[in-house]
Amino acid sequence: MDLVEVSPTAKPPVVKVIDYGKFKYDQQKKANEAKKKQAQVSLKEIQFRPNIEAHDLETKLKRAEKFLDQGDKIKMVMQFRGREMAYRDQGMLKFKDILATVEALGSQIEADPKMMGNRIITIVAPTKKPAKGVAEKAAPKAEENN
Repeated sequence: MDLVEVSPTAKPPVVKVIDYGKFKYDQQKKANEAKKKQAQVSLKEIQFRPNIEAHDLETKLKRAEKFLDQGDKIKMVMQFRGREMAYRDQGMLKFKDILATVEALGSQIEADPKMMGNRIITIVAPTKKPAKGVAEKAAPKAEENN
């Protein structure tokens, strides 16, 4: 048996006489359970070029929608090479159009597009969906008000 300080910040500090190995094991189990219950959000990256064709853009936007539905954040990157660097302002306009399309899919832009070297970078996050119970309760109230 060991004397273990359970709460050092309390006045007076709380201590218990327990088996320290078992105490440590229980703390580890609690930490693992809390870790399992946390929502895992990963960051996915989608790369564009300034002269992307319409079908390629549609394909990448479908992929972005899939990532957002899964609850992942997206790092969107438009990369310029060679002579494309002379048309960065046109690339920025095209990138903002793409962002408007992604935002219409149900997302929010976390960071404004920034030019970093030969790339334009931004991060897009999915919007939080309301819980089912909250949405169901809100719908009848809206109908009653009409």
